[in-house]
Amino acid sequence: MTTPSPVLSAERDRPTPAVDDVIDHLLDIQPGDALDRIRAQRAQARSHAQQSYLSLFHPAKPVVGHVSRLERQAVALFVALLHRSPDVARFYEQGLHDAAAPALLLQAIDAASQAARHTGPYGHYPEGPLTVENTDGPRYAVAAELRPALGNRLAAAFDHVHLLVFHPRDASPAAVQALLDNGWDTTDIVILSQLVAFLSFQIRVVQGLRALHPHLHSPA
Repeated sequence: MTTPSPVLSAERDRPTPAVDDVIDHLLDIQPGDALDRIRAQRAQARSHAQQSYLSLFHPAKPVVGHVSRLERQAVALFVALLHRSPDVARFYEQGLHDAAAPALLLQAIDAASQAARHTGPYGHYPEGPLTVENTDGPRYAVAAELRPALGNRLAAAFDHVHLLVFHPRDASPAAVQALLDNGWDTTDIVILSQLVAFLSFQIRVVQGLRALHPHLHSPA
């Protein structure tokens, strides 16, 4: 039997405001500046990135699956903290504040991320030539004292997120079953995987553009 978190109840699942372009927002890109012109050269990719964000964090009704807005924001914050991306983490933390998430939840996410933060990637390949690259690394499970704040459903999600971020080679039917046992159906598991993949993409784009910015020149 799963234990729902009291902080993830329906009355707290309030809509949060969307931004026009989340990557522009994270980098404070203004119309006409150097990074804006760079992104304008890939207009379709820019649009797809924003549409992916909207579909995951502001899905149109009827919403597919049972992953609440708070759960989406909580997973995003956890992923950003695992990736050591403070600016992206602040954005999703603000999303939790906007959704009236209590301090207890935010504290639990921060504590979980500190315990789960490693380097990676770790894992083992199937028997073959790539096994020379096998790397052992720590596995993670949310601490018992954090589970009352998170609930078993979100705690199971965090365990799985750590697997996807740091042990991508070690995904297994048992890992999926752990989610199923804690209230995630197959549609929800797909959404969870999409959240992790999107955050990894978003963080890399933000880091790449930030690294590029000092080498660009604004128009005269």
